[in-house]
Amino acid sequence: MSDRIQAPRGTFDVLPEDAQARAAFEASAKTILERAGYERIETPTFEATQLFARGVGESTDVVQKEMYTFSEADGESFTLRPEGTAPVCRAYLEHGMHKLPQPVRLWYLSSFFRRERPQKGRYRQFWQIGIEAIGSDDPAVDAESILLLAEVLEAAKTRELRLRLSSLGTPETRAEYRDELQRYLRDNEDRLSPEVRDRIDLNPLRAFDADHPGTQEVMRAAPLLLDRLHDDDREHFETVKQLLDAAGLAYEVDPTLVRGLDYYTRTVFEFTSDALGAQSGVGGGGRYDGLIEQIGGPATPGMGWASGVERILLASTPQPAVAPPVDLYVAYAKPEYKTEAFRLAADARRAGHGARVELGGRSLKGQLKQADRAGARYVAILGDEGTALKDMETGEQRDVETGTVMHHIRR
Repeated sequence: MSDRIQAPRGTFDVLPEDAQARAAFEASAKTILERAGYERIETPTFEATQLFARGVGESTDVVQKEMYTFSEADGESFTLRPEGTAPVCRAYLEHGMHKLPQPVRLWYLSSFFRRERPQKGRYRQFWQIGIEAIGSDDPAVDAESILLLAEVLEAAKTRELRLRLSSLGTPETRAEYRDELQRYLRDNEDRLSPEVRDRIDLNPLRAFDADHPGTQEVMRAAPLLLDRLHDDDREHFETVKQLLDAAGLAYEVDPTLVRGLDYYTRTVFEFTSDALGAQSGVGGGGRYDGLIEQIGGPATPGMGWASGVERILLASTPQPAVAPPVDLYVAYAKPEYKTEAFRLAADARRAGHGARVELGGRSLKGQLKQADRAGARYVAILGDEGTALKDMETGEQRDVETGTVMHHIRR
C-alpha cells in the first residue's frame, strides 16, 4: 500500500469549521466596501509574466524569487498571480474603464501564490482581500482607502492593531533620495549584511527592512526620504493626515516604512497586529500613480491596499459559528418511503426552507438523534400510518398530510 498523498507544504485546506468564519468575514467586508461605492472584480489566476516584471518591478523579491512561472510550447510565459494590483490595473486598461466616472472603485477577494518559506500566517497559496481606486490623485482617496481597511479589520475584531503611515514621494523625489541613500550605504558597507550589500544598487530602500543587527544600527542614522519630500508631496501627505485626524483614526508616522513592491508613490501605510508576533503585518498598501503607465497605459493615478485573509483570521477574536438553520429533517421508518422522503425535502428547499433528508442508512431512532444533533426545528417521519410531524423544541408530535408539512412549518 502506498503512502498517503498530502497537500504540498505552504498550502492548506479550508475545512467546514473554518469556512463559516471565512464566509462571515467576506460578507462583512463586502458590505463595508460596497456601501463605499466599490464593486467586485475578479482577474485570472495567471497572467502574462511581463505584467509583474514591468509593473511590480524587476528588483523586488516577488519578481526575483517568489513567482511561480511557466512557459507554453510557443514560448509565451505565464505567472500565477503573486499580487492583485497589477492585474486589476491591466483589466482597467483592457476594458476601457477610463471612460467611466473616475475614480473607478474596485474590490477583490482572490487566491494568490508566492514561492516563499511557509510559516504561520504565510503560505505559498493564500487569500487576499483588496481594493483599488483608479483615476484620481486626490489625497481624500488615500484617506478613504485607509479608513476602509481599518473598518474591515475592526469589523473582524482584529486584535492589537496599529497603523503606520509614511510617504515615498514621487519617483523623481525617490530617485534623488535613492542616490543619497546609496552613497550612505556604501560609506558603511562593511557593517551591512551580505544581502543588503548585494542590493545597494538594485533596491537600497529594502535596507530599512533588514533584521541583521549591524544593518539595523547603520539604518538608525540613515537619511530619511520623508525629510526629502518636495513641497507638493509634503502637502499631499499633510492632507492625508488631516483627513485621518478628522475621521478619528489613530496612526503613527514611520519614516522607515517601505513596501516590497516598486510601484508605490506618495502615501504608503501598513496595519500590524501585535497578536501575530514577529510576522505582524495584516494589511497595507499605498498610492501607485505610475503603475498603469509602466504597463503600457496613459499616466493614471491609483491607490489601493491588500490584506491577507488568513492573517486577519489568525489575529482576530474567534466569532461563534452560526450554522444555517435546519427547519425540517425528513426521516422515514422503512426504505420504501425513501423516495417520498427525498421528494419532501427537495420541495421544502425549493420553498426556501433549510431541509435535510436521511442519507446515512440509520434506523429511525438513529435518524431522530441525527435530527437533534443538526438542530432541526421539525422532523417529518414517513411511515405506514402516514406522516407524523414532530416539534423538536416542545416534543409535540401529530399526524399531518404529507402535502401540508410546509404549511405547518411556516405557521
